[in-house]
Parts: sequence; structure tokens; C-alpha cells
Amino acid sequence: MKDNITILLKSIQWIDNEKSETELITKARYEKTDDTIKISYDDTSATGFEGSVTVIEVKGEKNATVMRSGTANSLITLEPDNKHYCHYETPFGDMQIGVYTHKIDNKLDTEKSLYMKYTIDINSAYVSDNEIILEIK
Repeated sequence: MKDNITILLKSIQWIDNEKSETELITKARYEKTDDTIKISYDDTSATGFEGSVTVIEVKGEKNATVMRSGTANSLITLEPDNKHYCHYETPFGDMQIGVYTHKIDNKLDTEKSLYMKYTIDINSAYVSDNEIILEIK
């Protein structure tokens, strides 16, 4: 099943006790097959990745990936209580980042929402705590 939808995407980042928040309401594409849901949207200047496409793929209740391609490329794997080393491309070059997932709350089927909380490190040095809240409108 493929549908065009509108999403509210809220991204919260904590660095050194400083909170920054980004909110985006945009058109997206929704695709569901078996136990996998894919939501893809075009990034804008609001996300800082204009010219890229982001795909959030959730498998079951506890596994997710966030893949960005285009002007910026990255692949982040999220799995609660696990750390994954992920590819992240910046204007300054490519890097491997550590992503430790604290929580995934997938209620896309029932309440049309998804919550993900994770910590990012580079070379085992803490960088930020992050939350993504996605709601289908």
C-alpha cells in the first residue's frame, strides 16, 4: 500500500545541556509491506539538508533506519539497547558515528506516531542526545 500523507517531524537535539529543536510539516510518501513501514520526504532548508530525500523505515516495533540521500548522505540504524556504527556524510567529509538507541516507540499503525531516542558519539566521545517525533496528520 502506498499513500501520500502529511507528516509533522520534530527533531530535538541536546548538546552540552543546550536544547535545539526543529519542526517540519511536509508532504511525504507512506508505504507498508508486511511488517515494514517506510515514510519518505524531501528535505528542505528547514532541516538543513535541502536537495536530499530522507527515508525512515521501521521494521516491527523495535527496529528502524533513517537514510538520507542526495546532497547529504547518511544511514543510521536504530535498535533499542544496541549501539551501531553508522555512515554520516558532512560538507567536511565522511565519518563513522556511534548511535546508541535508548527507545523506539512505534505506534504508526494505531496512533500514527513514531518516537525514537538515541545518543550519538564520535570516536567514543559523546556528541549529543537526540529525539525524533513523527506524527502522520
